[in-house]
Amino acid sequence: MDIESSTSSLSQSIHQESRNQALFNKQRGGWRAIKYIIANESFEKLASMSLIGNLSVYLTTKYNLGGVFLVNIVNIWFGSCNFLSIPGAFVSDAYLGRFWTLLLGSISSFLGMGIMALTAAIPRLRPEACKDPSNCSNPPADWQLAVLFASLGLLAIGAGGIRPCNIAFGADQFDTNTKKGKAQLETFFNWWYFSFTVALLIALTGVVYIQTNISWVIGFVIPTACLAFSVTTFVIGQHTYICAKPKGSVFADMVKVVAAACKKRKVKSGEGVTFYLGPSNDGSSTTLVQNRQRIRFLDKASVITDPNELNEEGKAKNNWRLCSVNQVKNLKCVTAILPVWVTGIACFMLTDQQNIYGILQAIQMEKTFGHNFQVPAGWMNLVSMITLAVWISLYECVILPIAKRTTGRKQRLTTKQRIQIGIVMGIACMVVAGVLEKERRSAALKNGSFVSPVSIVMLLPQFVLAGLTEAFSAVALMEFLTVKMPEHMRAIAGAIFFLSSSIASYICTLLINVIDAVTRKGGRSWLGDKDLNKNRLENYFFIIGGIQVLNLLYFRFFASRFVTEKNKDNRDF
Repeated sequence: MDIESSTSSLSQSIHQESRNQALFNKQRGGWRAIKYIIANESFEKLASMSLIGNLSVYLTTKYNLGGVFLVNIVNIWFGSCNFLSIPGAFVSDAYLGRFWTLLLGSISSFLGMGIMALTAAIPRLRPEACKDPSNCSNPPADWQLAVLFASLGLLAIGAGGIRPCNIAFGADQFDTNTKKGKAQLETFFNWWYFSFTVALLIALTGVVYIQTNISWVIGFVIPTACLAFSVTTFVIGQHTYICAKPKGSVFADMVKVVAAACKKRKVKSGEGVTFYLGPSNDGSSTTLVQNRQRIRFLDKASVITDPNELNEEGKAKNNWRLCSVNQVKNLKCVTAILPVWVTGIACFMLTDQQNIYGILQAIQMEKTFGHNFQVPAGWMNLVSMITLAVWISLYECVILPIAKRTTGRKQRLTTKQRIQIGIVMGIACMVVAGVLEKERRSAALKNGSFVSPVSIVMLLPQFVLAGLTEAFSAVALMEFLTVKMPEHMRAIAGAIFFLSSSIASYICTLLINVIDAVTRKGGRSWLGDKDLNKNRLENYFFIIGGIQVLNLLYFRFFASRFVTEKNKDNRDF
């Protein structure tokens, strides 16, 4: 009787707690919270993109940097911003939760941008300006570089906290178990991307123009103020948020599976192998006995080799020695996408270099339009983004409807086709960039000037092709990663996508330094001089193009086998 009474009391307590939590969630979340989250995200993106779009120009004109050192700084910073999203996601999921990770990340970005604004406002924090940019001998002092690196470091840490959490925290505000919640979530995604696009356009047009043509001080104070508004708005809305508690990190689980599998690597196949299924929905733990002729390596992590591996409740005593079947499946989902994911690394190598060397080319080209209007070099990044947006609009709104009227069904390009087309566009981009660079440098040397008389308009083809590379390959890869992951691991797909961009930046850094070291021994570095007119940048473009050719062969004959298309009822073609 006492047992029945205790069980009934416990059941009522759990039911009451569930009702209280539901009532609490009704009072919080939803659109009352989303307005603060979108405001925070819009201000943060406006600030960060205004720096990303013009960092190469700032370091060249105000810090007298150039050559390999400049590219190393930008590449490593880009890579670190993306890579730190992995530890950021881990800290959020395992310890702090998304609210505190976002808040601390926003504060770190605010401090980093504030220091960057100080470097523009206080001349002592920068080296003296060079009168002749083609022959500059005023490098920044070590302490001046330390201040700059502190700013970039804080911004990278901030990005690592913000990027993996912003969309996920917004999704937390809706109950996706209901039809209404799912519809609200879709609307949130639309508004999130809309605000992101608006912030991007303002940052890469208005703010970049102010930085380049009016004042770097004002141009950096604006994003600093935006980040201050971002933090303030986010804190003001705290009372409206649903803050999910940390439940552990999927990344940590993956490491545990590998560790457990290694410890049990000598486990052999046989009859009656017992697998640990892990805790069920009611909190109990279950096991499964299966007869397998062959056990794969990762499966060994969930094999129970000793009854003492389970406690009295039937749960694993040591998660580093015994993992659940679901934990193993999660890791298998990740390993299944790796061959295609590698393709994305090579694609990002191309787009990252356009954002750096393409802007450096623009700096040394004729930028005057009309009477006295100077086109900011940073505006060239807009070309790729506009190209991407125009192509997607044409594809979804014009090409697909025409194909449907013609064939009777809404046929789409397959993931394989889009990735391969994107790689081909990348090859064309590097060929065009290399040919143009030869023309640009020849005209500058013939004219005897630092700035080539070739118009910046000539850069349009290579930036358009870079945008098409993203529109086909990058979008298809992101879609592939998202679709291949189970719903509870969709956030992991985004982190892995950013990781490919990070690795691409680091590989480019290594490649550039190797090319510089090898060609310098030959008497003339291809990339080492601050003045592009003294380099052989076109050769580097051709090397990146060659890597894209190898990437196309790799995907065509190997990685494409890991891409599965949709069924016939909702198929691609």
